[in-house]
Amino acid sequence: MNEQNRLSEVPYYAVIFSSKRTAGDHGYAEMDQKLDELVVNQPGYLGAESVRNDEGKGITISYWASLEDIRNWKQNELHKTAQQQGRQVWYENYTVRICKVEREYSFGEI
Repeated sequence: MNEQNRLSEVPYYAVIFSSKRTAGDHGYAEMDQKLDELVVNQPGYLGAESVRNDEGKGITISYWASLEDIRNWKQNELHKTAQQQGRQVWYENYTVRICKVEREYSFGEI
């Protein structure tokens, strides 16, 4: 089943991570790659979308089958390490929002 088909099965949950990065990489890209490889095998993970502009402002939305799946990912040891590094090194600020998606529709391919 492709990501679009999985997401059309509502309800599901979206974790919206809005952030402003600090200057420089400081190991961010390496950790991001490790987390991307790890999360695809996390139970309940349905996919993600992410964008960042030239000023370092970005948004990542990850999609999950349940709130329990989100809690379990938050407690993953590597993810916890990344969260700590994020607060100390990688981000000037961030906001996390968790939403229940009850309806979805689209036009064309994204």
